[in-house]
Amino acid sequence: MATKHVDALELRLGVKLFHRTTRRLSLTEVGGNYLEACQRILADIDEAEAAAASQRLKATGLLRMAVPLSFGSRFIAPLIPEFSRNYPEVQVELGLSDAQVDLIDGKWDLAIRIGRLSDSPLQARRLTDCAMLICAAPDYLDRRGIPRRIAELSQHNCLSYTLSAMQDGKHWSFGTQGEFRVPVTGDLRSNNGDALLAAAVGGQGIIYQPHFIVGEAVDRGELTALELDKPPVALGGIHVLYPRDRRPPAKVRVMIDYLAEAFERNPP
Repeated sequence: MATKHVDALELRLGVKLFHRTTRRLSLTEVGGNYLEACQRILADIDEAEAAAASQRLKATGLLRMAVPLSFGSRFIAPLIPEFSRNYPEVQVELGLSDAQVDLIDGKWDLAIRIGRLSDSPLQARRLTDCAMLICAAPDYLDRRGIPRRIAELSQHNCLSYTLSAMQDGKHWSFGTQGEFRVPVTGDLRSNNGDALLAAAVGGQGIIYQPHFIVGEAVDRGELTALELDKPPVALGGIHVLYPRDRRPPAKVRVMIDYLAEAFERNPP
């Protein structure tokens, strides 16, 4: 069998690798050079396999994270210094964007997603809950009145978030499953929650945003949370997603555990 493999290799290469006699077998010059090259390649493969295996055991290398802009700036970036002190051999790349990226095509190790998850081949771990609030500045409410029912929102300046399915600029959805839709109008729409926050704090209108966007402004009294006759939509929580793998690299595992522990201590 070995002789057949050697014959097939010589036929494919178009060169003679061995001198053959009835008593001995020896390498030709070409065969010796070919052997040395193959040994170098095998050594490189062994080294590559050892490096890959070590990354499953030890957190090392570049970790690429795709994170929503406002959430990442407020809650993920401040956690990175401690993570880096704990895992000095991991380099973190934060991709901050509200657009949903394709983890596989974009070669991202993990992503943070806010809201309900659609079916996907990715693994997901829920990090924490995420409540929605509808609110406006006290100055705006003094001028325009305080709505008590969702139907009254049509009489107000509603500032919509363009990347949300429950805020299409013409309707806002309420109820835990979004079963109540009311018509709204407004003079500002944006794909960024912080831009809408700034406008609302300035008294421009009413916004309908996650707690992690508006919570601090409400606590400071810059915004007033409204209580309407229907509850806000149940957003679905904050999740970390990563490619499905029975044994994800150590750098991915330690980051996911680190985020879960951090948000359990201090929910956003």
